[in-house]
Amino acid sequence: MEELNNKRTLLVVDDEENILSSLTRLFRREGYKILRGNSGQEGLDILEENNVGVIISDQRMPEMTGVEFLSKVKLKHPDIIRIVLSGYTDLKSITDAINEGAIYKFLTKPWDDELIKKNVLEAFELHEMKLENKMLNEELKVAYESLEKVNKSLYQNVEIKTEEAELNLRVLTIAQEVLENMPAGIIGIADDGVIAITNKLTDQWISNGGASIVGISVEHGLPPVMFDLYKKYLKNSESQYELLTLPDSIQLEVRCSKLGKYSDSDGTILVLTEAK
Repeated sequence: MEELNNKRTLLVVDDEENILSSLTRLFRREGYKILRGNSGQEGLDILEENNVGVIISDQRMPEMTGVEFLSKVKLKHPDIIRIVLSGYTDLKSITDAINEGAIYKFLTKPWDDELIKKNVLEAFELHEMKLENKMLNEELKVAYESLEKVNKSLYQNVEIKTEEAELNLRVLTIAQEVLENMPAGIIGIADDGVIAITNKLTDQWISNGGASIVGISVEHGLPPVMFDLYKKYLKNSESQYELLTLPDSIQLEVRCSKLGKYSDSDGTILVLTEAK
């Protein structure tokens, strides 16, 4: 229970003390660490001093509405999962905020205890998944930087001694093995739209019978939903990130990024992680 308290911190913001007390009693029994704020500004001040995973905020508060507060939270603390409590009279503004990504979920007053507990638990699980994915992406970035540096070194030192060349080749072989055993799917796409590299997990998820899709065009090698995300990336020239469902019901989080930041390579890299 102590580990859960340290890990899962819930911030509740409402200008009515009785609402704060009711929510505090409800969620303290679930083992969360509870922080309380009486206004949007107080909530923002609390976030400067504490690591919070989930926020529940009232919509109708003086000086700053819940939507305004959570929109500010999104800008400074994008990984926090944001939930708003309100009545149906505020549905239009809340729906707009959901569409803009400022709010994860809208729950009504008066709330159902079991439903709100379920939604908050799911919010914490989503928050932890986002943090895990961020760590994984950092590890992948370090691995790719290492691979690119080794490749650049090989091309720049054509006349190095045979022993040094063999050593670097072994490093590349090990790096390729690391890539094959990454807990994420990797797809490297050349600038002409041909799939240039994949790893074992990619082949298991999107290939027919696990066969390699290397050498195939993206239009024929990728599932349609993934190919559409790739086209969107090419059109916007910006990193794309979406949750996709493949035809066999596998849900994957897919991130598109450009190659070439650390090398002379052109093309696109897709990183696939299984949604939890």
